[in-house]
Amino acid sequence: MTDSELPLAGMCVVEVSSFVAAPLGGMTLAQLGAEVIRVDPLGGAPDHHRWPLAPSGTSLYWAGLNKGKKSVSVDLRSAQGQELVTRLIADSGPDGGIVLTNAVGRGWLSYDALVSRRPDLIHVQIEGHHDGTPAVDYTVNAAVGFPMVTGPEGHADPVNHVLPAWDIACGLYAALGILGADRQRRVSGRGQRMSVALYDVALAAAGNLGFLAEAQVNRVVRKRYGNYLYGGFARDFLSRDGGRVMVVALTKRHWADLLVATELVDVVGALEKSLGVDFSTEDDRFEYREVLAGLLARWFSRTDLAVVKAALAGTSLLWSTYNTFTDLVAESADGTAMIAANPMMHLIDQPGVGRHLAPGLPVALDGVSPTAVRAPVLGEHTTPVLTRLGLSDAQIADLHTRGVVRGSAAP
Repeated sequence: MTDSELPLAGMCVVEVSSFVAAPLGGMTLAQLGAEVIRVDPLGGAPDHHRWPLAPSGTSLYWAGLNKGKKSVSVDLRSAQGQELVTRLIADSGPDGGIVLTNAVGRGWLSYDALVSRRPDLIHVQIEGHHDGTPAVDYTVNAAVGFPMVTGPEGHADPVNHVLPAWDIACGLYAALGILGADRQRRVSGRGQRMSVALYDVALAAAGNLGFLAEAQVNRVVRKRYGNYLYGGFARDFLSRDGGRVMVVALTKRHWADLLVATELVDVVGALEKSLGVDFSTEDDRFEYREVLAGLLARWFSRTDLAVVKAALAGTSLLWSTYNTFTDLVAESADGTAMIAANPMMHLIDQPGVGRHLAPGLPVALDGVSPTAVRAPVLGEHTTPVLTRLGLSDAQIADLHTRGVVRGSAAP
């Protein structure tokens, strides 16, 4: 699939951002074919050297969230630098005039300032809270309550999760908002001012999943359940040789297959009769989860992992072994990594990092996953992008000399 065949080919987005949500939103649009120009201050935004780092000091984090973009480095504190970015937005063609940012305190980058230069402007501002006060994923997660139901049963202290889930969801909502606004503009000719608050994304998830209604309507104080599935049956089990497997029985068929695989049909059937319950229902499986898990744990503890995998492989049951990130990229005897066969993964050569597997778009287009494109070097496209504004070589050279912009040669 060529770049011109991607769904968003021709769209131009100017991204002024840092950290996760906005860069992920911009990268998603780039992977769908949009030209996304990330504008950074001279020397890079605060996320340019964020961990994890390659041995060279290059941020693997930054490279991972900026694949497929163009990079322009500008003195965003200078009036001339601000004017250059404004022109990038205003003069970006009929499918341009789109801004994605999480920057705060930059009045010149606001919707009100830019719409006078681009009347059909689409402007998406990512915020911490809807009132503009700051927040990050970790503070939002704490505020909404998820750490109080995460972790082992009986654990007293909050447990934060490692995945920045609200940043990720927020970035995808921002990209979705841009697509919605672009469609409206094509129909009506009008632009759109939009904002996405990180806290609101987390709060919406808590509401959409029933967490808030359960507390408000049912007066339930949700407890921690460790690795059990709330309201159903799922848990991790340890095999005889130390392997660990996550097993999820969501449906009646899943449950029946699990009992057959673990040779517990008769035992669990007798338990049902003695208790007067029906373990084909999620309610009863959850209520008696510890008893059922005890029976299953005994089978797993007497069975090697290879045998467990063979027994579960032919069933409808949802299950997986536990892997580390190292397991995913470790090469097998034939020299390939576990994830190499996934069509979303592509081998890229990232400056400062080297050749490694990187994900493209997790959406297959006509059965094909678009090829992953490496992230730019900071300022790599400064000169060619400025050339599009009609600046001469001498004018661009002068901007470099005076420190208004900075570029890096393409590797």
